[in-house]
Amino acid sequence: MLFHITQVHTPETCPKGEGGSESLFDPTVPGIRVIGRYGANAQHTLFFIVEADDVTAIHKFLFPGFKRCTATITPVSETKTSSG
Repeated sequence: MLFHITQVHTPETCPKGEGGSESLFDPTVPGIRVIGRYGANAQHTLFFIVEADDVTAIHKFLFPGFKRCTATITPVSETKTSSG
């Protein structure tokens, strides 16, 4: 199943100089496949598209950022358009 994750931190909890955005998630968690990762750095916001079958894996993926961030996890599906 696909999920869109929005992970937000405040300027006061920004990890710049303390591991950066890489310190806010763990891509090595079994059961998670990161499909895309995007940042709106001036907004202190990260966006992920991940594939996972288990919400526990998603929580483990986000665990490194739990003390700095909040996250919104939304199940999504690919939308295909037809031409004609």
